[in-house]
Amino acid sequence: MARLAFGVEYDGSNLLGWQVQSDGRSVQGCLQEALSKVADEKLKVVCAGRTDAGVHATAQVAHIETNAQRSERSWLLGANSNLPDDICVNWAEPVDDDFHARFSARSRTYQYLILNRNARSGLWRRHTSWIREELDVELMRQGAQFLLGEHDFSSFRAAACQAKTPVRTVYCIDIERRGDLVSLRIRANAFLHHMVRNIAGTLIRIGCGDAGPAWAGEVLAARDRCSAGSKAPPSGLYLVGVAYDESHGLPADVVPAKLFLMYDGIVTSTRTQRMSDELV
Repeated sequence: MARLAFGVEYDGSNLLGWQVQSDGRSVQGCLQEALSKVADEKLKVVCAGRTDAGVHATAQVAHIETNAQRSERSWLLGANSNLPDDICVNWAEPVDDDFHARFSARSRTYQYLILNRNARSGLWRRHTSWIREELDVELMRQGAQFLLGEHDFSSFRAAACQAKTPVRTVYCIDIERRGDLVSLRIRANAFLHHMVRNIAGTLIRIGCGDAGPAWAGEVLAARDRCSAGSKAPPSGLYLVGVAYDESHGLPADVVPAKLFLMYDGIVTSTRTQRMSDELV
């Protein structure tokens, strides 16, 4: 059997998340149906990181095993011709048998976008989170410092999280502002269920002045979900990159790229102290 990897992007607004659901559309379900038609056999699609309902992706990575003999171009065009408009395959590449979209990943990068202005948006309501109160980005950066490194992130995991351990390593958290848009970008070896949204909710409270930067460290140390800020909405969250060893030969665009929906650039930010930068 051959193993192939795919780069996938999707608008999660009208999707029930990655995993197959019995009561509606999911990314995995749509991909399996589309790729099975191309292969003329039933396929299972495995991803680098499951995303929840309403969460988007610009650089999800998935793989399949198949007996079908098709060119990369045929996989790409065939998949997209059978996918709905809100899901797209950007590339298809053959990989070695030891490649696994999830277990071979060295790190994952998510970006959370916040529309920070007095008026809500009719245009971007499904692609950003709206916060009316002015956010102090510098305070948010200071709070983020407490979350860098290897920690028990129990305070930021969902009650339904099935991970065997709450220990994760956060390599960097970048927080930037351009105009009304605030971007929170976080890279880690892996994430717990709702971890990014819970971290975003905590840093938003700090940015609003409801708590000082040191509160992020207190929440982390508590190892209790009830101590953290409210979970931020899914609409602002994007999976923007998954890092693998170069030996797997995946396209360069798997490396995280900054995502800004409403602006054509971004000012250089003061970055939080980073760990293991070579993992990017």
